[in-house]
Amino acid sequence: MTKEVFIAGPCVIESAELLDTVAQELVKINKELDVEIIFKASFDKANRTSIHSFRGPGIDNGLKMLGDVKEKYGLRILTDIHEAWQAEKAAEVCDVLQIPAFLCRQTDLLVAAAQTGKIVNIKKAQFLSGRDMVYPVQKANDSGAKEVWLTERGNTFGYNNLVVDFRNIPDMKEIVPTVIMDCTHSVQRPSAGNGKTVGDRKFVPAMAKAAKAFGATGYFFEVHPDPDKGLSDAANMLELAKLKSLIEELKR
Repeated sequence: MTKEVFIAGPCVIESAELLDTVAQELVKINKELDVEIIFKASFDKANRTSIHSFRGPGIDNGLKMLGDVKEKYGLRILTDIHEAWQAEKAAEVCDVLQIPAFLCRQTDLLVAAAQTGKIVNIKKAQFLSGRDMVYPVQKANDSGAKEVWLTERGNTFGYNNLVVDFRNIPDMKEIVPTVIMDCTHSVQRPSAGNGKTVGDRKFVPAMAKAAKAFGATGYFFEVHPDPDKGLSDAANMLELAKLKSLIEELKR
């Protein structure tokens, strides 16, 4: 039986203090619930709606900060990469390299991530079905990937909205054993907030529980101690204080 995967952290690296706050809580939850939450944060949000939106500290400073989290707290690290040249540098620090949904068919990006030997987590594009993900996985596997995960994050539904077809989860489990539900990006309303993505975090727990009913083997949560003050995906991030109880419920 595949062990459940939990991934959590702020959408983007805002400060070292934020990373410490979140990491300390993840360590506490790991110990109390006997789980392993992988720490997630982005060094660059290269696909923000507006050019004026906060993107993060960049790859060099960002990876240094993620490396500090790994060294201080002993957490495994996940971050996303947007260009093939970033894979090798990110792999020096990170245990899991994530391919953003918009880029999941970018062959050079998949090949570069696979060749690092790290776990490759490919997020399903908003314009693809679960079954379509056999081809990105094939690109990674044929390039030497040791382990590939897939992540569901909803599909485009008309303008400025997403819908989750939970049938994608069992469909993707026919491709790889580890299929993760992105419980926070799936509640987005892309570009619906005057040049930024908005959404509704109150649906995050329901997304997680529905995904479990469909056989998900992992859960991805963007969390923040004060989400409304977050510099990216503020409307969708889960309050850090609510993460433990939700994981407890999923484990039951």
